[in-house]
Amino acid sequence: MIFNMFMAGRIAFGPGVSSLAGEKASALGGRRALLVTDRTMEKLGTAAKIISYIDAAGLSVVPFYDVEPEPSVETVDTATALAKSEGCDLVVGLGGGSCLDVAKAASVLLTNEGSAARYQGLGLVKNAGVPKIMIPTTAGTGSEVTFTAVLIRKSDGVKGGINGDQLYPDFSLLDPELTVTMPPSVTAATGMDALAHALEAYTSKQASPFSDMFAEEAISRIGRFLRVAVYNGSDIHARSEMMLAALYGGIALANAGVTACHALAYPLGSMFGIGHGQANALLLPYVAQFNAMALPEKFGAAAELLGGSFEEESLWDSASMCSALLHQLVADIALPSTLSELDPRITEDHFAAMAEKAMGVARPMANNPRTMNTDLCIEIYKEAM
Repeated sequence: MIFNMFMAGRIAFGPGVSSLAGEKASALGGRRALLVTDRTMEKLGTAAKIISYIDAAGLSVVPFYDVEPEPSVETVDTATALAKSEGCDLVVGLGGGSCLDVAKAASVLLTNEGSAARYQGLGLVKNAGVPKIMIPTTAGTGSEVTFTAVLIRKSDGVKGGINGDQLYPDFSLLDPELTVTMPPSVTAATGMDALAHALEAYTSKQASPFSDMFAEEAISRIGRFLRVAVYNGSDIHARSEMMLAALYGGIALANAGVTACHALAYPLGSMFGIGHGQANALLLPYVAQFNAMALPEKFGAAAELLGGSFEEESLWDSASMCSALLHQLVADIALPSTLSELDPRITEDHFAAMAEKAMGVARPMANNPRTMNTDLCIEIYKEAM
């Protein structure tokens, strides 16, 4: 048994910890911070609150509000140019995974020349970035503890990650109170994204006892608390459990990687602009069914963690039941369950191009417990149609 273990920088967790933003920024030696966020955080007043904390610590703040739901390399380049022109020496990411990914990418672009597109791949970043603090406002991506920033290139529509240890945040502030304003649909989609991270890491070829601990805790918490968070968003206990689950899912994926679901989901974002969480939520039950017989012990265990009870069932039945439980969860939280429901623009004529793009996401496909090829990708898309 051979494996490595990786963890991000320091983490503070709990209601109200976002008020530590100024203290932590000062401790990292910052004088002028680039705040990377979006218009939603601006309208809710969350950005202003974080700016006030940083101001109170004696730092100045340069806000960047233009992160889009599926961020592009061009957005990172624009944010980086602003940071350079303003002399920023620290980056703070505030928002969902898109904001955090842009923030992490901008932090390394400040010390590495060229466009963000130049660094899409594994290990292409050479210099450490400027210090960075992540403050997630969704319970989904786990970006606050990963070494990846996923971006779309507008030039060719390809979606890919900048991957390297330099992207690990220095400090993350996980404040469940910031997630209470999420509407049910966003809570549902981001929660399923966290579940995809956990289940894929759990069943990845790179899974280890270390990653399994975090994946199992994430799957169990999401099975128990996602529905509550969706339908009773003011329940701070459910919000805390979901934020913890997203954190654990992020740690699991940083160590074990994701599998075919993420690869198959990428073309939905790059070709149709579908949100990452929604794409993963839709495809996860279908990919689980496809993979179940290749790794029945893990999928059977995942089914139990999701709340299934299989005393009289065979290993194969319990493994197959994982997909059924995922379908039920998607239905319970009112997310689309078929591609035609998700976006009427998607037709079978798109599947060949989608499959080719999915197979181009090499690392997740290589991690999948069942060998993938273009024809099998098309089969899964057809099943999901």
